[in-house]
Amino acid sequence: MLKADPAAIRGAKRRDRVARWLITLGGVTIIASVIAIVVLIVSVVVPLFRGARAEVRVAGLLPDEIAQEDVLGLGIDFVELGDQAGGDSLTAYCLTRQGTIAFLEPGASDPASGDRRWTLVERVSVAAPADAAGPTVCRVERSEGAQYTLLWSDGSVSLVKVAVVPEFDELGRRRVRSTIRTAAEFPPDGTMPRMALARATEGGAVCVRLADDDAISIVRQTVKQSLLGAAEKQTRRRTIRPAIPGAIRALTMDRQGDTLFAGTDNGILARWRFDGSAKGYRFDPIRAFRDQRAIESLAMVFGQVSLAVGDARGNLTTWSEVRTDASAKRAFRPIHRLTSHAGAIRDLVASQRDKSLLSLGDDGTAHLDYATSQKHLLELVADHPLRQVGYSPRGNAVIGLTDRGALVAWAIDSPHPEISWGTLFGRVHYDNHDEPKYMWQSSGTHEPKFSLVPVIFGTFKSTIYAMLFAVPLALFGAMYVSHFTTPAFKRTIKPLVEIMAAVPSVVIGFLILLWAAPLMGRWIVAVFAALLTLPAAFIAFMFVWQLLRRFDWAKWFENGYEFLVLVPVLLMGATLAAWLAAPLENALFAGSFPQWLADTVHTPYEQLNSLVVAFGLGFAVIPIIFSISEDSLSDIPHSLTAASLALGASRWQTVWRVILPSASPGIFAAVMIGFGRAVGETMIVFMATGNTPILDWNPFNGFRTLSANIAVEISEAPRGGTLYRVLFLCAVLLFLLTFLLNTAAELVRQHLRKKYGRY
Repeated sequence: MLKADPAAIRGAKRRDRVARWLITLGGVTIIASVIAIVVLIVSVVVPLFRGARAEVRVAGLLPDEIAQEDVLGLGIDFVELGDQAGGDSLTAYCLTRQGTIAFLEPGASDPASGDRRWTLVERVSVAAPADAAGPTVCRVERSEGAQYTLLWSDGSVSLVKVAVVPEFDELGRRRVRSTIRTAAEFPPDGTMPRMALARATEGGAVCVRLADDDAISIVRQTVKQSLLGAAEKQTRRRTIRPAIPGAIRALTMDRQGDTLFAGTDNGILARWRFDGSAKGYRFDPIRAFRDQRAIESLAMVFGQVSLAVGDARGNLTTWSEVRTDASAKRAFRPIHRLTSHAGAIRDLVASQRDKSLLSLGDDGTAHLDYATSQKHLLELVADHPLRQVGYSPRGNAVIGLTDRGALVAWAIDSPHPEISWGTLFGRVHYDNHDEPKYMWQSSGTHEPKFSLVPVIFGTFKSTIYAMLFAVPLALFGAMYVSHFTTPAFKRTIKPLVEIMAAVPSVVIGFLILLWAAPLMGRWIVAVFAALLTLPAAFIAFMFVWQLLRRFDWAKWFENGYEFLVLVPVLLMGATLAAWLAAPLENALFAGSFPQWLADTVHTPYEQLNSLVVAFGLGFAVIPIIFSISEDSLSDIPHSLTAASLALGASRWQTVWRVILPSASPGIFAAVMIGFGRAVGETMIVFMATGNTPILDWNPFNGFRTLSANIAVEISEAPRGGTLYRVLFLCAVLLFLLTFLLNTAAELVRQHLRKKYGRY
């Protein structure tokens, strides 16, 4: 009897413990890595849904040199510098009745009273038009951003631009350089208007004056260069007396000065569109509100397409021109409804960077909203009601003047105002579109469009088309190889099919892009004809084969060599389809199927379309489904097959009634693994789809998938920006999609395993 070696036993146990710990460590490391990846991508996405924040940076009284009643306009410039050069740069400015612009910076608190005051840094006088100097400013209108229209007491008008630029001296100390530039001057026209508005246009300027009787005077200045370089100034004038039932309460104009809007005290919204001069125009009045509420304020939203309208009931809406019916007729209609105020909207300030709108209500509160997403970003409230507000050109600060003479400056942090659940997964009405749509367009527009519906749709479209092509071929191939062909052929064909899985997807995409897509474009009619000729050739062959199988040599082919006969038959069917392609295209499609498709069905034929991708992606998926399905079918006990054949069932009846149900768990798992492979594929769909994010099941159109969307956009996405985080959201959705698919597949597989007893 052999004695056990204690040292060998201890060594074996020691190796077992080491192996157990290594396996445990490897498994825990894999799980931890997956969790870490999920946490990483989710942590990048979470800030996308964080709301805007406002922080009061300075709250103090006006300087003694400036009276509250003299302030006609406000502005602010805020530059976040962190710890560099002594902290952030915050400069406010006031436009006063004396025709000056006072630049202010935060001052220290009074030790005695504890009150904080702003410090007057610089006071600059704005020169009135040279033809007729005006001693005081009667009214200030915000023209655009940091541009202001000043209406002087003698009726003259100035358009000034204010800029605050932080600079650093040679010692690194911060200082502020304030500049004022007069962009245009308009002398008085003999009357004192109650409202004036000016715009600097390309090659000149335009000024609109509103008289007490609502007559509108338009002056357009243009500067032309002669051949010798001399500047020639031309001035055109026109007076319009609109037949509007009501008094005009608000005016605004687009950046080019070609479209003028007016709102009345009885809810009429009027629009004048000029033809490039002050002479020709088109007048379009509409009844904006049936209850005849007054229109108190107007502003052009960033992009110069939509108009923001604030009314006497505190409602804030944006309006745009859309097509109202199937005809070419277009009309001005309300598009977005933003957060309402408790009282009338006194002032509107549009951002010059995005579609944010700052509105001031009669109740003394200010709202910050985003037009496209209809998202309410902030509500700004001071210790006392606000009476005037200003918005920084960078969109990161707001300043307000209270009725107690205090200036309050807020730092605004609104990194992703265009993102909401509605903009990501709902229909959104964008500028220059007649109806709400699902759209993805991350660049090349003033209004980014981040709807994920088209890319999610494209992911399912590519997968479904690929699976429709791959699943039948893979399953029928697995059935034939496992139970119909000879063992020798099985040992040959299965490794060859599995080698297909080793072909890099970038190679498949490259071949589709440069070879398969152009080839299918030339033979698209032959492809459709093959759907008829191949079955017809097969059926005709079967009728002939029933006569030939009486001979002994023919029966030899039925013992696992059927493919030797069927391959020539299928080639004959494909040849017949190619031969019929040209006559069919001439007879049915006027000689050109793509042109017929565009003219008759109004659908363009794109060379990189869903059919091409189905073939390429299906080629990548077939080896996975085939290999796993063949293993499941071959693993069925031979006793079941023998029993079925012994009872008189044919080989096909045995496969259909006995083997397929028993192998269904494995087959289902193979199909779901192939489905997951198709969902996550990147390079094939990236190279061969055209990457057009559209919602269309048309097989002749392209699409864009989640994975391809990440590959296309990630190189242009600034780190931490909205596009960057939305792409990480695409990664989260892709992960969730594959996770849910795999979970559902495992649940179904377990159910089938219990039902059929083995798998």
